[in-house]
Amino acid sequence: MIAERVLLRLSGGRLTPDLLESARRLGLRRWVLTEAQITGGVVPDEAWTDDGEFVTGVGGSELRLRRMRVGNPSDLEAAIARTGRGESVLVHFDGDRVIPLESLLSVTPATVHVWVELSNPRELSAALGALERGAQGAVIAVRSPEEIQELAQWLEPALRPPVAWRPLRVSCVRPVGTSERVLVDTTSLLTESEGLLVGSVAAWPVLLLSEAQGSSVSRPRPFRVNAGAPHSYTVLAGGETRYLSELAAGDSVLVAARTGATRSVRVGRLKIERRPMTMVELESPQGPVTVFVQEAETVRFAGESAALPVTELVVGDLLLATSMPGSRHLGRHVEETVLER
Repeated sequence: MIAERVLLRLSGGRLTPDLLESARRLGLRRWVLTEAQITGGVVPDEAWTDDGEFVTGVGGSELRLRRMRVGNPSDLEAAIARTGRGESVLVHFDGDRVIPLESLLSVTPATVHVWVELSNPRELSAALGALERGAQGAVIAVRSPEEIQELAQWLEPALRPPVAWRPLRVSCVRPVGTSERVLVDTTSLLTESEGLLVGSVAAWPVLLLSEAQGSSVSRPRPFRVNAGAPHSYTVLAGGETRYLSELAAGDSVLVAARTGATRSVRVGRLKIERRPMTMVELESPQGPVTVFVQEAETVRFAGESAALPVTELVVGDLLLATSMPGSRHLGRHVEETVLER
C-alpha cells in the first residue's frame, strides 16, 4: 500500500486535529515534525525528527536517513557510495529524478533504505514504482488539510482482503436482443484466472474472467475483460462500486482471482459497442440476481473448477460470486433499506 510508504512533512505551523484527521482518512500516519509543531496534545501515530542532516524515525521506527541532494553525476556517485557502505539516504533530486533514482536503486543493497523527497505529489508513482520495487518511501511537504486531500488522487487504494467466494446456481440463460456492452481494457496483463467483479446488483457480483485465453479464431487479449451491459456494477480498488458506463481511463478497478487474491489495476480505455446479449440469472440467498453479457465464446465466467463460456452455460452450473453490502450511494455503502432486483 503506497500510503504506508509516505511521510508527511509539516511545512510551517503546528500540527492540528484537522491536519491529523485529514491524513488518517487517507491512511497517512507518519509525520516529520519539530518539537514546536507538536502542541496541545495533538500527537501523530508516528513522528519523525529532522535536524537538517538526518531524518530519524521515532515512535515505532528506528530508521535514520541521511539527507542528500542529487543534481549531477558526481552527486549521484556520492549517494551510491553512501548506500554502498550501508547508509540509508533521503534524496532530493534537482532536475532529472527518475533515471537517477533507478541508477541508485540498481546498485543499492536490499537492506539499505532509499527514500526520496518530492517537490510535487504527482511524482509519487514514479518514485515508488522505479524498477518495480521503487524507493522505500517518499517525503511530501504539506501545509493544510486541503493539500492533504489532494494527495488522494496520487495514492493507490489499500489492498483489499481476499475475496470469499460463494458459488451461485444458474437458474436461467436466455438471449435478450442487442444492446451496448463494455470492454474494459486495463493497463495490466491479467491471467486466465483473473477478472472483474460484475453484476446487475451490488450485493452479488460474479467473477467475469479476462480474455487471456483467447478463442479458436482470436488471439488472447490478457489486458481485457468483456464486462457486459453498461448498467452493470463493477468494483473499484477501494471497495466502492461504479457503473461500467461511468468508468474512465485512469480509474483503479479491483481485479480478483479464483484463489480470492485481489489487486488494483488501472483502466486504459473502454470500448462500447452494440452486440447480441445474454441474460444469466442466478439464485442468491436474497433471491434472483442477473448479469447481462455479450454472447461470445471469449466471455467466460469463473465456475467452481473451470472457466465457463457464456455460450456453453446451462441451468445448474455454479458460478463464483461474492457477497457485498448492497446499499450504495454514489458507489459507497450506506446504512439504508435498498432493494435491487
